[in-house]
Amino acid sequence: MGFFAKRIDKQIASYQHELIETHYREVDNMYRQMRGWRHDYRNHIQTMKAYAAAQDWEAIKRYLDLLDDDLTKVDTVIKTGNPMTDAILNSKISLAKTKHIQVVADANISLKLKLPEIDLCCIIGNLFDNAIEASMKLPEEQRLIRVYMDMKNTQLYISFTNFTAGKKLTKVGKRFRTTKGEGHGFGLVRIDAIVERLDGYISRNSEDGAFTTEILLPPQE
Repeated sequence: MGFFAKRIDKQIASYQHELIETHYREVDNMYRQMRGWRHDYRNHIQTMKAYAAAQDWEAIKRYLDLLDDDLTKVDTVIKTGNPMTDAILNSKISLAKTKHIQVVADANISLKLKLPEIDLCCIIGNLFDNAIEASMKLPEEQRLIRVYMDMKNTQLYISFTNFTAGKKLTKVGKRFRTTKGEGHGFGLVRIDAIVERLDGYISRNSEDGAFTTEILLPPQE
């Protein structure tokens, strides 16, 4: 292996390590929020008990209405059936919302996946990060990311679509030309390397107004 190839491998490894650390921080933050919600609801129960002891039924009704609204916000999390997928998707959806990006996600994983969680983390994380970066170039009302994950028999299918500024990207070799920083480029390389190692399939399609990445990973039974 030549000097240049070794240097690229070190840069990719460094980027991968940084990416995984970022994802774990995001996941940890999400679980902290969930623990906070659980703690809050213990307090809510105590408050309602106090209202009930005072037989203040109107106060209980108002409080229940407030809790109903709050629970609706909490219950918007994605539940795929796979803990790591749930953690990564929900942390990235939360990040997208802070950037005023709408996310439409439909994900269902009915089997216990055999692919390493670190690989799943890198694939989903990179796809989401790239889609978020591209979405930031659009006005807020046009920012939209569509995520679809499902089992095709026993194969895992992943699809990410984000809207673009309307310009069709130019393909160079197996990948589309990008004007983003080198972190984005390493993200694409990392996705391709993982899919190739797992004997999977990846397809990227750039049409006017949208960019879609589709990944099919081998049987997960």
